[in-house]
Amino acid sequence: MNKLAKYQKKRDFLKTKEPKGKIGKSFKKLKFVVQHHIATKDHYDFRLEWEGVLKSWAVPKGPSYNSQEKRLAIEVEDHPLSYRNFEGVIPKGEYGAGPVMLWDEGTWDPITNVKEGFKNKIFKFTLNGKKLMGNWALIHMEEKQWLLIKEKDEFSNDIVDLTKYDKSIRTGRTMKEIIRDESNG
Repeated sequence: MNKLAKYQKKRDFLKTKEPKGKIGKSFKKLKFVVQHHIATKDHYDFRLEWEGVLKSWAVPKGPSYNSQEKRLAIEVEDHPLSYRNFEGVIPKGEYGAGPVMLWDEGTWDPITNVKEGFKNKIFKFTLNGKKLMGNWALIHMEEKQWLLIKEKDEFSNDIVDLTKYDKSIRTGRTMKEIIRDESNG
């Protein structure tokens, strides 16, 4: 079965600039991306490269550096690896309509075996990003619901509000600037 079938079925690539993509060849270092996405609801899309696709979760409140906070992460369809470069506006009437910002990116390293982690419903990993660093865990609760938790380490901090970072890590644009640029382009 094509891992991207659900992703491709939900989109009209004649209308959206999102990449159609295909199952890709993995990079030497596993990549991750977090995209701030204002669709029906404001949320952060957390994506980890695995087996040629981006495993993806919608995190309504965004990630937190506070190791005491458990952030709901709703598993969504796999995305193509090329989606890690997407920043722009998904047009009205299309699935996920609204602006998308590249909020953070980097590499990640599994701490626990990923296949066993998905099977056992918990896996731990280290993020090496521009905003997100250190050890994290994804813990499965039920159906598509997981918890994204910052592990206690030198990067955990209960004061830092990560959502205050409101500019793209690649272009330096705010959401308003992304919307403006897309409507003029």
